[in-house]
Amino acid sequence: MGMTMTQKILAAHAGLDKVEAGQLIWADLDMVLGNDITAPVAIEVYEKSQHKRVFNRDKIALVPDHFTPNKDIKAAENCLKLRNFAKEQDITHYFEIGEMGIEHALLPEKGLVVSGDVVIGADSHTCTYGALGAFSTGIGSTDMAAGMATGKCWFRVPSALRFNLTGQLREFVSGKDVILHIIKMIGVEGARYQSMEFTGEGIKSLSMDHRFTIANMAIEAGAKNGIFPVDQLTKSYIRNHSSREFEVYEADDDAVYEKVYDIDLDEIEPTIAFPHLPDKGRVFGEFGDIPIDQVVIGSCTNGRLGDLREAARILKGKKIAKGMRLIVFPATQKIYLDAMKEGLLEIFIEAGAVVSTPTCGPCLGGHMGILAKGERALATTNRNFVGRMGHPESEVYLASPAVAAATALAGVIADPRKVKGGNYE
Repeated sequence: MGMTMTQKILAAHAGLDKVEAGQLIWADLDMVLGNDITAPVAIEVYEKSQHKRVFNRDKIALVPDHFTPNKDIKAAENCLKLRNFAKEQDITHYFEIGEMGIEHALLPEKGLVVSGDVVIGADSHTCTYGALGAFSTGIGSTDMAAGMATGKCWFRVPSALRFNLTGQLREFVSGKDVILHIIKMIGVEGARYQSMEFTGEGIKSLSMDHRFTIANMAIEAGAKNGIFPVDQLTKSYIRNHSSREFEVYEADDDAVYEKVYDIDLDEIEPTIAFPHLPDKGRVFGEFGDIPIDQVVIGSCTNGRLGDLREAARILKGKKIAKGMRLIVFPATQKIYLDAMKEGLLEIFIEAGAVVSTPTCGPCLGGHMGILAKGERALATTNRNFVGRMGHPESEVYLASPAVAAATALAGVIADPRKVKGGNYE
């Protein structure tokens, strides 16, 4: 039996000719990632070990992005711990305010992850880098500490699900709709500790931004990782962002998949995940008017330039609904600057939005967008669990940037296909 793409990458990093699903391996790491919530715990564990220096100062990234700019004294102390550790260990890739971004948008942009890598991060959405053909997965802070010390991590080799994509996306349909459609289909445990491997001709119609979004939310189906094949678009992205050499792995023709799903992209519609799980997907026509108090556009899922362009295309020359709060936060400083140069930020502000510095704050109910009891938000983020963005009796609906922009105009969850000329019709 052959190996899947993920299994080939893990075998290579374990120094083995072959691995099988369920096998325990000890693999070399290309990058260890932590943020201002998870890394302080990892640093405390690391400092209790016998190790005095990290395994490779170039293969560790520390990104204070969740509660920054510091929202309170505890957040400031956590960031200080990262800052001091980075200085003591001479960490190459420490990103302070002003040069930082949301970690899962920042690392690909900086060229720190390429295809064929094995990456661990003390954040569940580390699976984002599968869009580049890397094996990347979230781990706990203790494993992060061990990774920083040894440059290795243990894994149980995952079995795989194959998602065969055909057709192409229609207007106002994006990678967010694809992954919400898939999660609705298989459930939040449908890929538990498995690799979600995306294949098929339909991939050609997906931009890198779409692929990052899909891989980012693999964890919301319970997956160990999500991964895309490395095509010319991927290679071009990597070469434009990184000077590193990279390896391209392809699944064997006789690779074993637990199940194969055929997804026709032509049939996917704008999809909204209702509270309180990402698998509660519905499409327009399945629900009536649902008033929304706050719309959030951004995050590691949908804060890239293509996402902002899509939202701005709908908002240009219009005003958001009276009483609506629209918060936009580009995922990195570079995206912020590019959006400013393109005039996107002006469009948002003139429409009535506020534009924030890159931060995870609103996504996890940390700061800059907390919901009160009974309030509803529609967000381009990745989770809508109970209390995710604030009060436990608030509600979060997940959707694409296009749906988010239309909703901000209408004041209710709105179909972007119905935005014509003036405001929402």
